[in-house]
Amino acid sequence: MANILVVDDELGIRDLLSEILNDEGHSVELAANATQARAARNGGIFDLVLLDIWMPDTDGVSLLKEWAASGQLTMPVIMMSGHATIDTAVEATRIGALSFLEKPVTMQKLLKAVEHGLAKNASTPAAKPAVASIGMPSVGAAHVNDTVGSINDAGIRPLASLRSQADSMPDAHQDFDLDRPLREARDGFEKAYFEFHLAREGGSMTRVAEKTGLERTHLYRKLRQLGVDLGRSRRG
Repeated sequence: MANILVVDDELGIRDLLSEILNDEGHSVELAANATQARAARNGGIFDLVLLDIWMPDTDGVSLLKEWAASGQLTMPVIMMSGHATIDTAVEATRIGALSFLEKPVTMQKLLKAVEHGLAKNASTPAAKPAVASIGMPSVGAAHVNDTVGSINDAGIRPLASLRSQADSMPDAHQDFDLDRPLREARDGFEKAYFEFHLAREGGSMTRVAEKTGLERTHLYRKLRQLGVDLGRSRRG
């Protein structure tokens, strides 16, 4: 889990990004302007910052310059804007921004940019080889770091952890009692279907919505209707 600061003057964007990142297991702090962002940075350390360029008090590029000049630009910063020019993006990159996201920010682009930013911030270069050697699927950088740390400390623990995780996963092939009313049979299948995908995606509603092709609001409503226990599927 990473500690991420989201800086944007639009409430809707802050809420959306916060919801997606929280679903991924990250801790998110929100700032509506540069003043709040300064206070947040002065009071804490972040693994990643998502920074809007156009804000009412101080623009994001100027804030980036402040952090760079004061030695506070110690974390990857991803700039965001719907109206920025190429020159602005180049300037931000020159100052020290890691990358640039154009609004509206799609979920896929956000998650890819965040994963890239956290990987950039990772302190252990052996992360990718160690995970690849045991065939682990692509996951968030924070989880990769935890896994690599376990490998360095006690060689075989990550493999045991993966086996334990696999054992707790619902079986992808299940038997269903068809000798019952259609509605009951359908509900039973749908519940097992969503429980399987929730477990496989570590409880991430964002990824399950993407995988199943449902809107998040519809997905939440469907899971409540089926009586699916969301707490059991969350990442530890």
